[in-house]
Amino acid sequence: MQTLLKHWTHALLEWLGVTSSTSDTTDRWVAFALVVLVVAVFDLFLELVVVRGIRRLVERTRIKWDDKLFSVSVLKRACHVLVAILLTVVLPVIFDEQSAGRIIVLRLMQIFIVFTFLRLINALLCAAFHIVSLRPDWQNKPIKGLRQTAQGFFSIVAVILIVAILIDKSPVKLLTGLGASAAVLMLIFRDSIMGFVSGIQLSANNMLQVGDWISVPKYGADGTVEEVSLTTVKIRNWDNTLAMLPPYLLTTDSFTNWHAMQLSGGRRVMRSVSIDMTSVHFCTPEMLARFRRIDLLRDYIDRTEQRVAAYNAAHGIAPGERKINGLHQTNLGVFRAYLVRYLENEVPVNRSMTLMVRQLQPTETGIPIQLYFFTDTVVWTEYEGIQSDVFDHVLAVIPEFGLRVFQSPAGSDVAALGDFLQGDESDSGDASSSESPDAKESASATPE
Repeated sequence: MQTLLKHWTHALLEWLGVTSSTSDTTDRWVAFALVVLVVAVFDLFLELVVVRGIRRLVERTRIKWDDKLFSVSVLKRACHVLVAILLTVVLPVIFDEQSAGRIIVLRLMQIFIVFTFLRLINALLCAAFHIVSLRPDWQNKPIKGLRQTAQGFFSIVAVILIVAILIDKSPVKLLTGLGASAAVLMLIFRDSIMGFVSGIQLSANNMLQVGDWISVPKYGADGTVEEVSLTTVKIRNWDNTLAMLPPYLLTTDSFTNWHAMQLSGGRRVMRSVSIDMTSVHFCTPEMLARFRRIDLLRDYIDRTEQRVAAYNAAHGIAPGERKINGLHQTNLGVFRAYLVRYLENEVPVNRSMTLMVRQLQPTETGIPIQLYFFTDTVVWTEYEGIQSDVFDHVLAVIPEFGLRVFQSPAGSDVAALGDFLQGDESDSGDASSSESPDAKESASATPE
């Protein structure tokens, strides 16, 4: 093929009146320009005819992956590679064997071939990774970093080849010389290397996907993952700010991925309210009668009273005996039972998940009563609405059970206490001033 092209080139030059023995430099560069023009027309022919023809054939096939593999970008870059090879074979024929012009043109064409091959490889990598990303198993996986790593590797190879062409040295010798500076290269490309390794870990362990909600409090990131590249994980926070983190931080430090919660169909509520311990006491018959009027508690009160009466009768404890003996219901226990039934019947909870109302360790701020349940939705606004409605109801219903919420004194409480103390002092002053003079004299008199 090369011999045939050279023969055609010689024929074209002879037709133009330029031969390899011709010493006229102007004629040689005119022939050079004409060859470049002919090759440019050939490249235009490839793009207008060959590329369009291949695209029509590809679009008629049933499979879809070939639409990306043989895209217009890939086909055009493949045509550029063919043109570069053609120029590399044809142009040096115009010049003498050992002339400086021939050497310069040959090296420039070799660099052009490397450059066009690099562009073709990048286009093929983009097409291949796009095809892979369309598969269900790879959707939303952080594979962009892998593509960038492959592109970076081929770019480094291309740079080494170009430098070797310019200095007319073997690429092997150049790589041998670069081996001595490996430590410097490791330092320069440290983030890229660590990002590549971290990207593999994140993808292989399915730790992170594009679209996941993650929280990294240490670095102020809390939002949706928008992009995972070789050196950066882009996170859009809920306040619409962007947080940029290196991928290796997500493998060396801990972070929370909320994607599993979103798939589970239920989001946890775990919040407590503190009860004043001095308001907890045994239930009186009047209190139990009042609690029976609550629909959610009627069956519970009756069953519990039957169990309490049976236990006390079995142990010889009379119904009117002191509360410290035997079993008796407390207002806090009835309140906890009410909350369980309220959550089960009045709140949209996920019944396949844990639901309980428990008492935590008492502290100086009272007895924490914790509500632990899962909503039947993971939508943030709906979740917050359910949680707020539940605790609105809890705070409003607590006094109905003879309980008090523990709360630190506010400024208004201190002011009310001051007003109360001032009122007492004024009342005591009025009382002392209303005493009779005789009483004051007798009180001030001293015995002889």
